[in-house]
Amino acid sequence: MSRDLSRLRTAGLGAGLVVLVTGSAALTSWCIGVAIGSVAGDRMAPWILARAAGITSYLLLVALTLFGLVLSHPYRARWRRPSAATRIRAHVSLSVFTLVFTVLHIVVLATDKYAGVGWWGTFVPLGSTYRPLPVTLGVIALWAGLAAGLTAALAGRISRRAWWPIHKVAIVSLVLVWLHGILAGIDTPVLLAMYVVTGGLVVFVAVSRYTTSTTRAEVAELAAVRATQVPVAHLAGPAPVETARPAAEPVSVEPRDVRSGA
Repeated sequence: MSRDLSRLRTAGLGAGLVVLVTGSAALTSWCIGVAIGSVAGDRMAPWILARAAGITSYLLLVALTLFGLVLSHPYRARWRRPSAATRIRAHVSLSVFTLVFTVLHIVVLATDKYAGVGWWGTFVPLGSTYRPLPVTLGVIALWAGLAAGLTAALAGRISRRAWWPIHKVAIVSLVLVWLHGILAGIDTPVLLAMYVVTGGLVVFVAVSRYTTSTTRAEVAELAAVRATQVPVAHLAGPAPVETARPAAEPVSVEPRDVRSGA
């Protein structure tokens, strides 16, 4: 009972920390957007800030996905540096920074009256008046990324079978963000090379991750092949029959003559 309460308390603290970081990032993003808009005096200033935050969050998401693929790669045991603990800490840190810059991107766009996105378009598919379909791809990517992040926070507290399949939607989130960045931005021709290089790198690492066979898989495949073959002992012919040895004759023991003392 105490163990269950400890797990619930730890999960509650983790969820509270996520809410606190998200709320702080949202408040900070709103303040930055308002400050830049009033100081610069240019109505495009918030959009530029939102676009810069979106590109930064995309690059962080690429790094986060690459770290995730490395952490689950069959050859991860062969890489001594960086250590497994360092890789996990980097993965967690990247997820926090990705969340912060994503919140900055969303809040600035939602509060910018010239962007045509608004709060409704930020969280509801096809709710934006500016390029509804590309923005919707970003909205779906947002919800998929939150699902992947929440399942990662629950790792070790619930069964791997429960959270690991859901956590894999992170790659889907990256694909949607990639399409969102290309289709939604007006500066795509300038940034197209960046999208191609980063997308190709993720595809390369993902193919290496899912096509590399592990030692356990190779052993299972070898065992399956051997199971279909005829045993060598049967090909060598019947085993020689050993000649039965006669049982030893029982030794008769004469009873002692108590009277004679023999």
